[in-house]
Amino acid sequence: MRRLGEGSIARFLRLIRFSHTIFALPFALGALVVAANGLPSLRTFLLVVVCMIFARTAAMLFNRLVDWSLDQRNPRTASRHLLVSKPAALVLLAVSSAGFVLAAGAINRLTFLLAPVALALIFFYSVTKRFTSATHFFLGMALAIAPVGAWIAQTGRIDLAPLVLGSGVICWAAGFDLIYATQDYDFDRREGIRSLVVKLGITRSLRLAQLLHLAMFGALIAFGLSANLGFFYYCGMPLVAAALFYEHKTEKLDLAGINRAFFQSNAFVSAVFLIAVCVDRLV
Repeated sequence: MRRLGEGSIARFLRLIRFSHTIFALPFALGALVVAANGLPSLRTFLLVVVCMIFARTAAMLFNRLVDWSLDQRNPRTASRHLLVSKPAALVLLAVSSAGFVLAAGAINRLTFLLAPVALALIFFYSVTKRFTSATHFFLGMALAIAPVGAWIAQTGRIDLAPLVLGSGVICWAAGFDLIYATQDYDFDRREGIRSLVVKLGITRSLRLAQLLHLAMFGALIAFGLSANLGFFYYCGMPLVAAALFYEHKTEKLDLAGINRAFFQSNAFVSAVFLIAVCVDRLV
């Protein structure tokens, strides 16, 4: 429900979970710094940030619109439709999608050509739970677009290093989404929503999440090797491992505990990655 005194902008930011931007943005900026082998130009940096904001906003709005009636039936999300009206969400979706394409077009030719493909992929995630249990991996693919896109923004080409990083992001996002999806296990079973949590059960899904995060850690090491990162980058890896361990140590808490571990651990992982990359490339 609407909070007392909460303005329309605040409600909109709650609707799209703007605070969760901290998950993917550091990977995009880290890839940008590595691709530039230092500081990118201010123009490129700003355009990448604008693309990230527009793309994520469009993705979240599309997700809310597709799941509008479904969210109303889920006790965890039942108040979402009260934050912004459906017509307003449709208009904002069109604006944010157009903004993303225009911003991508201002970077280089390849980012412009790939912008519609990127939008299609991030929108596609929202409908995958209707026909596949692997929806968590499609979320990871949507987030993996961020570092690959940032690399292309700087270099105008696709290289091995961002693809390695993107694979790590896929595993990372799929893993934390499995943990997050345990909250909706009963609802998803009742509604016939597909997910690996429903298919495998909670215990086996949490074990899979552990394996995916182990793979993500390996991908970060491989990214360092493929991008010729140095000592300072690898100094950050034990902190990433500790944050992932904490996330799985607290995965069996109540709803508040899961949300706290989910946000704190994953925000810390992405922040440490960005700091490690910046220190290695800029110091």
